Amino acid sequence: MTSITPVKTQIRKGDFVVVLSGDDKGKKGKVLKVFPSKGRLIVEGINIVKKHTRPSQKMPQGGTVTIEQPLPISRVMLICPACKKPTRTTREEVSGGKRVRICKKCGEVIDK
Repeated sequence: MTSITPVKTQIRKGDFVVVLSGDDKGKKGKVLKVFPSKGRLIVEGINIVKKHTRPSQKMPQGGTVTIEQPLPISRVMLICPACKKPTRTTREEVSGGKRVRICKKCGEVIDK
């Protein structure tokens, strides 16, 4: 088994992203959770699967549940909130030593 190295990513929880490849190509959604150690993230409404569950105390009848599965970070691209286009980002220091993400297309600050 190979060990997975943590992925340094510019995408955070709450960002809007577009899927670049796969069955959900072109779909947009909000990032719900990021797993940097696995290089994956969960996007709202994307990569939905049906999971069959056994009866438990939480769900006494059991049944089928639809859940969002994680997908690789490399399959998504950040959508700039200012220009509404998929973009790469750069990082710059602002006053106080704080680093912010900046859109490569329009130059606007992504972090508020």
